[in-house]
Amino acid sequence: MPEPEPSPYDALLVVSFGGPEKPDDVIPFLENVLRGKPVPRERLLEVAEHYHHFDGVSPINAQVRDFIEALRGELELAGIRLPIYWGNRNWHPLLPDTLRQMEQDGVRRALAFVTSAFSSYSGCRQYRENIENARKEVGPGAPQVDKLRVFYNHPGFVEANVDHIRTALSQLSAENQTRARIAFTAHSIPLSMSRNCKYQQQLEECCRLIAESLGLPADRWSLVYQSRSGRPTDPWLEPDIGDHLRQIHAEGTRAVVIAPVGFLSDHMEVLYDLDEEARIICEEIGLEMARAATAGIHPRFVAGIRELIEERLGLRTERRAMGQFGPSHDVCPADCCLYTIPQRPAPSTPAAS
Repeated sequence: MPEPEPSPYDALLVVSFGGPEKPDDVIPFLENVLRGKPVPRERLLEVAEHYHHFDGVSPINAQVRDFIEALRGELELAGIRLPIYWGNRNWHPLLPDTLRQMEQDGVRRALAFVTSAFSSYSGCRQYRENIENARKEVGPGAPQVDKLRVFYNHPGFVEANVDHIRTALSQLSAENQTRARIAFTAHSIPLSMSRNCKYQQQLEECCRLIAESLGLPADRWSLVYQSRSGRPTDPWLEPDIGDHLRQIHAEGTRAVVIAPVGFLSDHMEVLYDLDEEARIICEEIGLEMARAATAGIHPRFVAGIRELIEERLGLRTERRAMGQFGPSHDVCPADCCLYTIPQRPAPSTPAAS
């Protein structure tokens, strides 16, 4: 029998946002997140209190560990033997340290799974820049890293969200289960960022696919946004989840399921902005609420990521995708998701007297 073709990749790199794991980490972590961005110090301190509300520990790192274990098991069952490494943008394990370890282990070419299903500067291009900057820091021996395609319309991601929303609907009172609205949420981004990417288009398509799978008419679901930051004068994607909840209640809605499809795990922004702040609003106005889980380690989602890996290993010819746009590109164009962070205007100089 002929020898099997050698794999074009010898490792998988999971790339995520990172989060503090003790109170002393919170401020340094947030300073990493906001470095170079026009976010007031007061906003940083305000967000820090969100973390301290949960004892200074973000759940995101633990959830990435759980995902890696689930994916490792999925790959082993499929006979795919790729070591899995993990590096973060903003907190330990940091990408340069991980790439350095990969170099020492002899890794020459790796696939990267980024914990973002949608295309935007912060959810795609910035991660690619982070990887390239880490490679430069490590030096000429750093492994080449190729990113998997975005998967907002992959059946595994859509089906996982459908399943979680069905579970959330079942948690509502019996009379509201068939008439509740679905509020799909995603992280808001500046309009200046959204104009140069397909973030909003992909979110709308993902929500439509989920709603269609649930048999929901168009008047029973909406895409809204959460977790806005930055200067109040800068326009960001709207409507905000809080404003939306008040509006639909005023229009007669009595129950809502909040489905954070823009996120892959139940991390801090999901826990605080939805389970805390949005729930308080619902209690104040008398709107019954259930919150759907994120894709997390749902078996269909994990299997979907395994399929994306198989595509790039040459083990799968079908590139599965639902809806009108088909599978996304493997290699991003040079101008993909470009974004220049707006700078504060320089203070005017008083005229000489």
